Amino acid sequence: MIRKIVTIFLALMLSQNIIFAAAVQNEDKNMTRTDICKENYKTLFNGEALTNEGNDPEMMNILQKYIFGEVFTVGKLDMKTREMITVVSLTTQQTLPQLKSHIHAALNVGVTPIELREAIYQCAPFIGFPKTLNALNILNEVFKERGIKTPLKSTATVKEQERYERGFAIQNPIYGNEIKESISGLPDNMGEDVSMFLTEVCFGDFYTREGLDLKTRELLVISLLVTTGNTSVLKSHIKGSLKIGNSKETITAAIIQCLPYVGFPNTLAALRTMKEVLQEEK
Repeated sequence: MIRKIVTIFLALMLSQNIIFAAAVQNEDKNMTRTDICKENYKTLFNGEALTNEGNDPEMMNILQKYIFGEVFTVGKLDMKTREMITVVSLTTQQTLPQLKSHIHAALNVGVTPIELREAIYQCAPFIGFPKTLNALNILNEVFKERGIKTPLKSTATVKEQERYERGFAIQNPIYGNEIKESISGLPDNMGEDVSMFLTEVCFGDFYTREGLDLKTRELLVISLLVTTGNTSVLKSHIKGSLKIGNSKETITAAIIQCLPYVGFPNTLAALRTMKEVLQEEK
């Protein structure tokens, strides 16, 4: 008898959950971009969107509806991934006031301090250390404001003497020797030095760190390359990202997530590059 009652109870709970999910789905279909904007903005920033306040409310209304009411609905990226992509794009551009706001937003939607730090660290081999340090200064300001103790724990996993070996083990299956071959033949074999630095620093020092998996790191690298407009390097990383298991839909959504922060020219160039890769894959 007890087992029968429990079975009936669970069946009722399941049916209620299905009804609730259907109601939410139906509500989502009926939501306008204004509704979606307000909901997403509140989740991200713990505030109200479209308030018509400030020195330029018209621009803010256009911006907020477009970003949070439209772009945030494209693809199936979760909010955490969207915010990490945004943080990396803003780091690349050095738009530090906006970066600070989105670091707060990322924390609000569940991105951990370690994940945020790793996302910014991952930028260093691609945009250089000065810009990365600027972004880390903003990150640590936010941590201080929120009572997060710094420095965070180390997530390094590689020993000094194994940087090349560990880096090569990640780099080679994804990218092979394309960089080494492309810069061979420089005076005094200096291309060999640069190729070794790439393996040891980019892949040995950074890709081996804990805190982000390889698929996420590659997705973030794609977003920063969309931001810089470097489509030749982007093409290699799209291929690499597909190779390690990111879907074409996920990569495309990540590119589009950069759109409001970098503009149409860079994003359209990146989407054309994505199409070229997919055509070559066929």
